[in-house]
Amino acid sequence: MITIYDIAKKTGFSISTVSKVLNKRADVSEKTKKIINAAVEELGYFPSSSARSLSTKKSWTIGVVFVEDAGNGLEHPFFNAVIENFKKVVEIEGYDLLFASRKIGKEKRSYLDHFMYRGVDGVAVVCSSDTPEIQKLIESDIPSVVIDLDTRGVSVVYSDNCFGSELAVNHLVSLGHRHIAHISGHQRLYVGVERLEGYKQTMAKHNLSINDAYIVDGGYFTYEGGKRAMNQLLELKSIPSAVYVAGDLMAVGAISAIHEAGLRVPEDVSIIGFDDIQIAQYLNPALTTVRQDTALIGKTAANLMMDQMANKKKQHMAVKIPVSLIVRDSCKSV
Repeated sequence: MITIYDIAKKTGFSISTVSKVLNKRADVSEKTKKIINAAVEELGYFPSSSARSLSTKKSWTIGVVFVEDAGNGLEHPFFNAVIENFKKVVEIEGYDLLFASRKIGKEKRSYLDHFMYRGVDGVAVVCSSDTPEIQKLIESDIPSVVIDLDTRGVSVVYSDNCFGSELAVNHLVSLGHRHIAHISGHQRLYVGVERLEGYKQTMAKHNLSINDAYIVDGGYFTYEGGKRAMNQLLELKSIPSAVYVAGDLMAVGAISAIHEAGLRVPEDVSIIGFDDIQIAQYLNPALTTVRQDTALIGKTAANLMMDQMANKKKQHMAVKIPVSLIVRDSCKSV
């Protein structure tokens, strides 16, 4: 196995200089870095994780925990895309990810206990609702960043959910719709609350009344929840001409319910979603939706994490990521 001593012998530099280059220290000339990195590549050197941890007093591991009631975790396209972009940034800096689920081992340790036991350098929390256990984690000394939730006392990254709702409703109104329903996310979830409030505020701006029966809880942003909610709207004597759905998976379920009822999208009911998951563009009809910038969310969260770990201080920042309207084929004018 190739060691750091082999790199030093190959290049003629001291072991301490080689170590500085391998640990990305700034106090080494670019010429020296180039020579040593070339030798590393030529010899096929891979640093020992345990040796690197001893020399840097870091585990080079970042914990990731999902807290969402649907239990989808990484299976949800939005979370999957965010974490993939988060991962790309931290991997460049040499970090690995350690995922934790709701139940951790037979002992059922808390997230905080688990991550402290594993000695992670930081924790990314992906959640849409606050819990005492998560609060305990973010109040600890471990650098942390929360994704998809606006909460105090920690660095957070989240989309502009209210403005997204405004974009959705404005688009439907511009097409002549006045009877606009909303399939909301569960009101225990931050994004569910924000998107519903944005819908109500924008309807009020246009002086449009809201039929109480036109607001239906779609639950935890699942296909099944959207389909169930849409069936409830289709049972009304006067069905809405358009439905703003708080999540794309729910919107897919809503479209399925409409088709099964013998109706068409958008000829009979216009549908607009929120997220712009990858499948949205491939649906028939292709889904008009509000795009969350998953690349920017993931990269921003990763950079906040890296800054915290580098400064060894909790410098809390709240970053609201802009959203945009993606117009496709699931809405039509009336």
